[in-house]
Amino acid sequence: MSKKTNSAPQLPLSLEEAKEKASVAIDAQNEKVAAPLMDKLVELIEVANYDYHVLDKPVLSDYDFDQFVSLLEKLERAFPDLKRVDSPTERVGGDPLEQFQKVQHRTPMLSLSNTYSPEEILAFDERVRKFLDWPESKPVTYLAEPKLDGLAMELIYEKGVLVRAITRGDGVTGEDVTKNIRTIRSLPLRLKTQSVPELLEVRGEVLMLKKDFAELNLQQTENGEEPFANPRNAAAGSVRQLDPKIAAARKLRMYLYGFGVVEWGKKYDGDVPLTHSDFENLMESWGLPVSPYRKICKGIDEALKFYHDLEKKRESLEHDIDGTVIKVDDLNLQRDLGFVARSPRWAVAAKYKPAQAQTIVERIDVQVGRTGALTPVAIMAPVRVGGVTITNATLHNQDELDRKDVRIGDTVIIQRAGDVIPEVVSVVLDKRPKNAKPFKIPNKCPVCGSHASRGEGEAVIRCENALCPARLKESLKHFVGRRAMNVEKLGDKLIDQLVDLEIVKSFSDIYRLDEKKLSALPRQGEKSISNLVSSVEKSKDSKLSRLIYAMGIRFVGEQTAKLLARHFKTVDAFLSATKEDLLNVEEVGDKVADSILQSTGSKIFAHEMRAMVKLGVSLNEGAHHGGGSASGGQISTKLKDLTFVITGTLEGISRDEAKDLIEANGGNVASSVSKKTNFLLCGSDAGSKLTKAEALGVKVIDFGEFKKMLK
Repeated sequence: MSKKTNSAPQLPLSLEEAKEKASVAIDAQNEKVAAPLMDKLVELIEVANYDYHVLDKPVLSDYDFDQFVSLLEKLERAFPDLKRVDSPTERVGGDPLEQFQKVQHRTPMLSLSNTYSPEEILAFDERVRKFLDWPESKPVTYLAEPKLDGLAMELIYEKGVLVRAITRGDGVTGEDVTKNIRTIRSLPLRLKTQSVPELLEVRGEVLMLKKDFAELNLQQTENGEEPFANPRNAAAGSVRQLDPKIAAARKLRMYLYGFGVVEWGKKYDGDVPLTHSDFENLMESWGLPVSPYRKICKGIDEALKFYHDLEKKRESLEHDIDGTVIKVDDLNLQRDLGFVARSPRWAVAAKYKPAQAQTIVERIDVQVGRTGALTPVAIMAPVRVGGVTITNATLHNQDELDRKDVRIGDTVIIQRAGDVIPEVVSVVLDKRPKNAKPFKIPNKCPVCGSHASRGEGEAVIRCENALCPARLKESLKHFVGRRAMNVEKLGDKLIDQLVDLEIVKSFSDIYRLDEKKLSALPRQGEKSISNLVSSVEKSKDSKLSRLIYAMGIRFVGEQTAKLLARHFKTVDAFLSATKEDLLNVEEVGDKVADSILQSTGSKIFAHEMRAMVKLGVSLNEGAHHGGGSASGGQISTKLKDLTFVITGTLEGISRDEAKDLIEANGGNVASSVSKKTNFLLCGSDAGSKLTKAEALGVKVIDFGEFKKMLK
């Protein structure tokens, strides 16, 4: 709460009066005094919460607010049976949860189809008119509002009280995160009205304001923890904390924009809304936060104007947005329009192009990757792009660097590709310093000083020293990754320390780690060391395909590693394979075979693979690993000759695990939709792949339908 206060707020009781009554009630254990006092305190605290967090007009000082809350907590401890389900003391978080429970939505939470240009917005209007057979001379009324960049959520109010909060999940089933959502102070735990629906499902987005995000990342850095990449990640990570106290400590917000099932019942005596905008106004009157930037538009031209106006305000908004949502306002017309696949016909998400900014390249560093690749990186004067401060961007390789002709001292235009990855778009040539010279990647490794060369027909220059510390660190980070050997507790910083202290000099050294060796690491407690040793031991239950992939052979990805493991079955058979043997493996050609032989022909490489088997790494290709799906070993042919493409966020399973499951049952997974695609396996937040699948007539299924195919 802010220390700035409004004058003479009208409160149901003073702090002194509340303390006096509480003392009498507790001393005499008098419920008749306690019950009405607790009701008044709940009312007072919730009014103060709403005035501060929603209206930004605080009526209490920090001290007085905390005193009222403390008094209510004291009464609830003395009279636990009188504690209300909508008590504001729930906002501080309760005991940690063991796991989130899965809950099915009464009606699916669908994602919106996306557009990326004014022409596509006009095409949306044309589709709506055509479907409704709408008169040419009559404009369709739309409701336009920001497309919030947060975590989709459904709130369920029964008789006006918040009883459940569910993540979108796969659109059909989500996770119960009620305890965490109750900590959001801008949300009413009880609707601000006596005229309430019997059942109300409202939907919106949980997010974090830019200023609160900056404050959180400052705390993360000061505590020696990894800062969050963006406000959306911070909000999503906070909502999915098993300890509600962590969510309570972070300043989450939520804005509502839609609804699911509504049962009005006898207690509701108002008008039933006929338009989407009326429903949002009604939500606002109940104390539910809705976007202040929404607008009713008479026709698509007004909606387009709103789209352009909002884009200009984008950077100045207090929270991130990535577009404008345009929806048909009339609820009866929404019902007439219905849905196509997993999105409504009556709404569209009009996305904005990535935000751009100008900055100066202060220097160009050369970083060394796990394959020895020398990558130039532009280090720039800090600049905010799309709400995020950017300081560096990869320039990929010498060819790309030459093509864009980026030089030290240049003024460059940068953007976040997909609103995530920083990239240099172009150089502002008329601002180039006269002494700026073309940058050339050196022919010596900047870390170990070894010779660096560029292979025939390749774009990348590589350090030739296999034992280069930079290569080793990056190789180990790949080796322990979730899709490789899955050593869960071994993070990047620990790997850097282990290599710097020369505790780990090779892959197999991971499996020689024990508590004595790890005790040499600074700032590692007994429990952390014990957890790391357990994680290493657990990772021994693996597969040949994972080990081959983990070894980091050039051109050998997960899929090729699985095919090699299926074909050779043992480490010795793989290591002794000839080029002819390798060419008999599906999808292995000359280039891949030569790369594999270069690795397996190395005594160090062969020694490492055999050493890990001796150290107890089990390579049972048919086994399950880390709770995921089968990987590498075929368990059925139910999906034989079927090609799938995966898009969106699947419920209860990662896209990588779904890919494993498809392949384990004989199916194929492609990266893009084509006429050859049999099924698009679609989760929430689906993008352009869904649009293309619908255009090509590819069947779209969710994970529930997919599981039925395997029964």
